[in-house]
Amino acid sequence: MIAKGGRNVYGQAIGILMLETKFPRIPGDMGNATTWDFPVVYRIVKGATPVRVIKEADPTLLEPFIEAAKDLENVGVRAITTVCGFLAIFQEEIANAVNIPVFTSSLMQIPLVYRMLRNDQKVGLITGDPASLTKEHLAAVGADSVPMVAVGIKDKELSRVVMNDELTLDVDKVRSDLVMAAHSLVSQHPEVGAIVMECANFPPYARAIQKEIGLPIFDIYTLTNMVYSALVRNDFVGSM
Repeated sequence: MIAKGGRNVYGQAIGILMLETKFPRIPGDMGNATTWDFPVVYRIVKGATPVRVIKEADPTLLEPFIEAAKDLENVGVRAITTVCGFLAIFQEEIANAVNIPVFTSSLMQIPLVYRMLRNDQKVGLITGDPASLTKEHLAAVGADSVPMVAVGIKDKELSRVVMNDELTLDVDKVRSDLVMAAHSLVSQHPEVGAIVMECANFPPYARAIQKEIGLPIFDIYTLTNMVYSALVRNDFVGSM
């Protein structure tokens, strides 16, 4: 075996583009390194606040995101993701700017999830802000023609903390808000066969939601783990 060098550090397959925030990121959140069973590398995109990304879809942020993505590629990551589902709007541009896979948003799973369901079922979507999630966001990841129904938690605990970049978070309140939203969604739309959660702050609560509604739940955590498993394949050990 001949090992080749050329970089300062090795072994980090996933790079994560961060918004510039200070709100709490608990285990399970994309921005908490203990969420992952493998090394990750973070890059903070200066000026990328939740308001500019979610509310404004500010096109002037594209170049800073591309520069941060290129930096991650240069340090050796093998795929790049982000901490906000609304960055789906930049999927094509960021992917075209680097030579490694880019998956900006959990929304990219929507077409896949729909193909797993019966023809009479729909994808359920839980998002932080339904009013800000446009057809352009969905079209950017090939999800604009998928039958789905959505619910949001705008003006609830997590939404307020994220958008105002507050320094404290009532985790129990967030869990309750999300469980209630999911229960309302499937109660009003029994045709929902699986849930996709848009927000990268939602994964810590996925287990509680699933215990309540009993459906498959997809989010940025499931997508990142899938991509990692494609990047870093392991030998199979067993017997015959």
